Amino acid sequence: MSVEIAGIGGVEVRSVSQNDPLAAPLIAELALEYSSRYGGTRDEIFEDLTTYPAEEFAPPHGALLVLTLGDQAIAGGAFRQFDSTTAELKRIWTSAAFRQRGLGKIVVRELESEITARGYRRVYLTTGPRQPEAVALYLSCGYAPLYDTALSPLEVGIHPFEKKLQVRHDYDRRVSA
Repeated sequence: MSVEIAGIGGVEVRSVSQNDPLAAPLIAELALEYSSRYGGTRDEIFEDLTTYPAEEFAPPHGALLVLTLGDQAIAGGAFRQFDSTTAELKRIWTSAAFRQRGLGKIVVRELESEITARGYRRVYLTTGPRQPEAVALYLSCGYAPLYDTALSPLEVGIHPFEKKLQVRHDYDRRVSA
């Protein structure tokens, strides 16, 4: 599927596996970002990110989506099953060279579309206290904070969010087609 983005052009939305080369920049840049904000080495964080079993982010219970411009991965994100009615967003990322262009919202929207098509009724996610951009993204996408917003980010610690979704029941037809 292709999405037109002002100032960028046509961006492809691709479903990939965790081990796909298109996912590598997403994981590598997240590792660098997290290590700079929370400590630890890039390699330690990278290892932590890649120890999740790949099948958690694969159909039928999960997915990993990457937005590409030509052959370049510029944004992405994933979800996995949290419980029977809830998907958990993970690894929402936009390349540093493409930030502030609305790609994060597109990633979240595309993931929500896939989540809804799979029959989940709720999305849950967490983000860290040193990621105000992520907090702003989730609030702008309609996610409700599950923490006391009067507290400072460091007092809150991990910031949980949720969003209730309208269920679609066409996933089984699309997969089997």
